[in-house]
Amino acid sequence: MTQYDMPLAELRAYHPRVTEPEDFDAFWRQTLDATRGHAPRISFEPVDTGLTGIRTWDVTFAGYEGHPIRGWFTAPAGATEPLPLVVQYHGYGAGRGLPHTWGMWPLAGYAHFVMDVRGQGSGVDVGDTPDPDGSPPSQPGFMTRGIAAPETYYYRRVYADAVRGLEAARSHPLADRARTVAVGGSQGGGLALAVAGLVPDLSAVAVDVPFLCHFERALSLAPDGPYLEIVRYLRAHRGAAESALRTLSYVDGVSFAARALPPALFSVALMDRSCPPSTVFAAYNAYAGDDKRIEVYPYNGHEGGGPFQEAAQQRWLARILSPEP
Repeated sequence: MTQYDMPLAELRAYHPRVTEPEDFDAFWRQTLDATRGHAPRISFEPVDTGLTGIRTWDVTFAGYEGHPIRGWFTAPAGATEPLPLVVQYHGYGAGRGLPHTWGMWPLAGYAHFVMDVRGQGSGVDVGDTPDPDGSPPSQPGFMTRGIAAPETYYYRRVYADAVRGLEAARSHPLADRARTVAVGGSQGGGLALAVAGLVPDLSAVAVDVPFLCHFERALSLAPDGPYLEIVRYLRAHRGAAESALRTLSYVDGVSFAARALPPALFSVALMDRSCPPSTVFAAYNAYAGDDKRIEVYPYNGHEGGGPFQEAAQQRWLARILSPEP
């Protein structure tokens, strides 16, 4: 495995012109208004995990079109007052998994919520949330479901779910809505970035090796990973590229980055064959907030910084959320 994208100096200066529809903001405002028009129907059911240091709740809330979406909410066992809230989004094909696997943030003193991404969860971790919406013919996976139009595209539903999931987590009595952070890696990084662009009052966002960014370059460059689902779809559906790229322009992380303002910590891996480094830097360089930094892992693939990046996130977030001296 070798570095195959631009040299690092060029990546740091990479500011591509990403196609953005004129009604981008109106599209998402209308999508979220319609989604919020459904009763939130939030439930927190206590779960006995056997972990004495952590309390866990099985969460259900109403996402896009009011569809029930699942998640886990966890907090330190002794917590009685609201805590800073970390809202986490998982990677492509995974699910919320089992609750005992999400211990890092509550053990660090935070309230934590992880959202189950609809229809996924048959890869590394199991999921518990179906996607009720059907789709015309598509490439196996999720990237081309409803891709003919932005109104029917799969990630329209998922992004709306992600915003509503954050709002649901904020309603828990142990969550401090004034100190809310969105985090995620790969697909989860793309979702965290979208939420940062759609929710104006986040305290911070941590985005690792983000997926769903700079589609036009990703489709021509990524040697592996889910972007190839779209390539295979367009290989079969000759002549569909214009409509597909139009749809993807409504969910491109670069456009959300250009609207996001909270302090941000990114990471990128220069041997990442699933999310090419230039697509990550396109989002990072477009990020609107002034307080941003990116950790670079020159010899890693899509695993990125792994536990080293998690440790960096903890140190960074403690500084971001600490009271002013």
